[in-house]
Amino acid sequence: MLSCYEAGRDGFWLHRYLYAYGIANLIVDSASIEVNRRARRTKTDRLDVGKLLTMLIRYHLGERQVWRVVNIPDTGVEDSRQLHRELASLKRDRTRHINRIKGSLAGQGVSIVVNQDFPDQLSKIRMWNRQPLPANLCFRLEREFERMELVNHHIGQLESQRRELIRTSDQPCIE
Repeated sequence: MLSCYEAGRDGFWLHRYLYAYGIANLIVDSASIEVNRRARRTKTDRLDVGKLLTMLIRYHLGERQVWRVVNIPDTGVEDSRQLHRELASLKRDRTRHINRIKGSLAGQGVSIVVNQDFPDQLSKIRMWNRQPLPANLCFRLEREFERMELVNHHIGQLESQRRELIRTSDQPCIE
């Protein structure tokens, strides 16, 4: 029995499950599946299954260039990627917090650098008309800054953990 599915949020657990029951399975890079760009067709699961089945048959018959198959890492390798993924996610979150703060201030005609002094600067900031920032906006900005500081704390912990892993690991590559 042969099986395939497009790589996505399900990750590799389904592949491992199928493999455990003796089912040959391929995880296919969805970006490598050929699409006729001239033909505008409705996208449905039924049509997608038909396309995947046709391509699976072609692949099984030896046409290896029909798509790219995803390399399935073992669970240890996959687990070792979690630190890097979490760190990247937290850095994106930090950028979102900064952008929310700057966006809220820009709506009042204010442009400043968001750094450690931000809470102290907040009471001194003046809007375009030289009036102080509205109280509820200040409360919101303080909470947003606190969330950003928590993210910064977690980033620091993970970067410290990563440095320790790099220093002590016998692995040639730490992601």
